[in-house]
Amino acid sequence: MKTITFNELRRIKDSLPEGSIRQIAAELGLSVETVRNYFGNVNHSTENKAGIHIEPGPDGGIVILDDSTILDKALIILGESSHKVTSVTANI
Repeated sequence: MKTITFNELRRIKDSLPEGSIRQIAAELGLSVETVRNYFGNVNHSTENKAGIHIEPGPDGGIVILDDSTILDKALIILGESSHKVTSVTANI
């Protein structure tokens, strides 16, 4: 599990190059909607399989990620695109 602020998670999503959500979904065998939901774009008409839990608080609140695989893929894409990526705190 990892924790990150909601605003930081959205900043990462917004920094991804166009097509990255579809790329991550294809690489992991997930639906595009699941990957979007992971980044806080929860579509209530679909089942939330993203494994995120949002706690209200400052900076958009805290997001607890059950599985960081999608986030890790996004950070790899950002690293390859030479974007500045801040660290994510591990939840121990």
